[in-house]
Amino acid sequence: MEQDVQTVDCKQSIANLLSKAGDGHKYSHGHALVLSGGHGNTGAARLAARGALRIGAGLVTLGSPRSAMFENAANLTSIMLRQIDGAAGLRELLEDARFNALCLGPGLGIRADTQALVLTVLKEKRPTVLDADALNRFSAKPEVLFDVLHKDCVITPHGGEFTRLFPDIAEKLAAPTTSGPSYSKVDATREAAGRAGCVVVFKGPDTVIATPDGHCSINSAQYERSAPWLATAGSGDVLAGFIAGLMARGLAPMQAAETGAWLHVECARKFGPGLIAEDLADQLPSVFRDLGL
Repeated sequence: MEQDVQTVDCKQSIANLLSKAGDGHKYSHGHALVLSGGHGNTGAARLAARGALRIGAGLVTLGSPRSAMFENAANLTSIMLRQIDGAAGLRELLEDARFNALCLGPGLGIRADTQALVLTVLKEKRPTVLDADALNRFSAKPEVLFDVLHKDCVITPHGGEFTRLFPDIAEKLAAPTTSGPSYSKVDATREAAGRAGCVVVFKGPDTVIATPDGHCSINSAQYERSAPWLATAGSGDVLAGFIAGLMARGLAPMQAAETGAWLHVECARKFGPGLIAEDLADQLPSVFRDLGL
C-alpha cells in the first residue's frame, strides 16, 4: 500500500545505533566487505571502505584482485585486505559468515568477471549495496540483475545509471507534462523499486529512496541544507560505504539508506566548499558530536 512521502529526520536512528557502541566486540558491530577494481582503479573502493568503517562497522575488509594488492596495501591501515581473484575466490571468502554486509561497484570496472562477482554475492542473500559498475555491467540486460536482487539489497543509481537500468521509467520522468498530475521523481523511484524488488536510492540534490511496497523518503540537499560541493568525484562511493557500514551494524536496508544519505549531506555541510570525497567520512565524528552523541 502506498504511503505518504516523508522528509526523514535520522537523528533518533543514529542515537539508537551509537548507544550500542559500548556493547560486545568488533565482530558484534559487523564486518563489511568491499570489492576493489584492478590496478589503477582502486580509489573508489577505498573511499567506500573508509566510509563503512567510519560510520560504525566493527571491521571492513577490502577484497582486491592480485593486480591491485600492492596498490591497495600501500594506502590502507585500519582496513583489512584480502586477495580475491574472480568469482571462485569470492565464493571461498564468503564461506566466512561473519561478512554480514557487502558493497560492490565503486571502481569495480565493467570487466569480464564483474557480472559473475555480482551474481555470486547476490546468491548469498546477505545485505548488499550495489553502486556504479555493479549496476552499469547490467545496462544491456537489466532484467538479469532484477531477477536476482532480493529484499536485503540497496541499489544507488545516479541519473545516468538510473536511465540505463530503467530506460522506460526515465523516459516518462523526462517527458513534458501535458496534464496533471505530473510524473515525479518520487513516482519514478517507487516504480523502479517495485521492479527491482529492493530499496532504490535515486541520487541527486533531492535524493529519493523507495522500497518495493511504495514507502518513500526524500533526502533534500537544497535550500537551507544545500551542499553543492557534494558534486565531486567519489562522493557517491562514500555514500555506498556509509549504507554498507550501517547495514553491517544491523540497520534494515531502508533505514540504512535513509540514515546514510542524511549523514552524507551533513558531512558535506560540516566541511563546506572545497570538499573532496576523502573529506566526507572524516566529518562523521564532528557530526555525531553536534548531534549530542
